[in-house]
Amino acid sequence: MPIPSDEDKEEIFLSCRYGDLDEVQAYIQKFEIRDDNGNTVLHMISGNGHTDVLKFLLPLISPSLLSAPNNAGSTPLHWASLNSHLTIAQELVLFPSGPGIDLIDIKNSAGHSPLAEAELAGWQEGAKWLVEKMNLEEAVAEENGTEDVEDSATIDPNQDVQVEIEDAEGQVAKMTISGSTASSKS
Repeated sequence: MPIPSDEDKEEIFLSCRYGDLDEVQAYIQKFEIRDDNGNTVLHMISGNGHTDVLKFLLPLISPSLLSAPNNAGSTPLHWASLNSHLTIAQELVLFPSGPGIDLIDIKNSAGHSPLAEAELAGWQEGAKWLVEKMNLEEAVAEENGTEDVEDSATIDPNQDVQVEIEDAEGQVAKMTISGSTASSKS
């Protein structure tokens, strides 16, 4: 595989930033790179909300790239959350060959998960979606002292689940999850 020049690297990051699918398609056939901050092309696409480019790349790249951190420990999902790109967050989390909901729990160097980044950005729609996708049954089982969710008869799928989420500043938000809806309480 040829090694990209600095000019090649600059061009692909600009193509991802501006959503130039043709340029990305041509480039991805030749190179896989990171910028000086450890960002991958998925970071650029996710941070700038280019769903068409993301959908093209996902089947072509290694699924491990979805959870690849940059130098600050942030994944592409962190960038999608920070920049309020719901469709991108959904594509990353729901990609069949990827890490799935485990992406939501990855913390960056500042100790923030993508959910925390969404909250810090004031992106309520994204924070709600991420909470709804989290594996809450596992959290309830741990709270009840049961390790194996399948063996736990105490979990009723129709029961409301109270979740407390602590943001980076130590503020605790309480949410009640009922079916596919969530309500926030201070």
